[in-house]
Amino acid sequence: MNHEPPDRNRLKALRRGSLAEYRAALSLLIKGYRIVAFRYRTKLGEIDIIARKGDLIACVEVKARRSLDDSVFAVSNLSQQRIRAASDLWLAKQPDFARLSIRYDIVSVMPWRWPVHLPDAF
Repeated sequence: MNHEPPDRNRLKALRRGSLAEYRAALSLLIKGYRIVAFRYRTKLGEIDIIARKGDLIACVEVKARRSLDDSVFAVSNLSQQRIRAASDLWLAKQPDFARLSIRYDIVSVMPWRWPVHLPDAF
């Protein structure tokens, strides 16, 4: 049983989430993506990482979980809608938006494993 105060637990969760996002970004860089936005926030939603490879834009949701299944199931329909809404706003601001194709990915960050990239996850 965890007896730490709630604010301390929240701080730990935020730290774990930030570390997972950095690990995910590093794995994407190694795969040849360019990180064009990190924690992109709008009033409609947030995208953890926006990565680009040529004319492909990957809007990436990062999940730090114990298993791959847990990561995938943690991205709810509501989360998907918010990510899509935020991506529409981001895309509209790009001067070359007409050439860009967009994809929604998940990167699962699990303990003691290399992050798993799931392209076109939703």
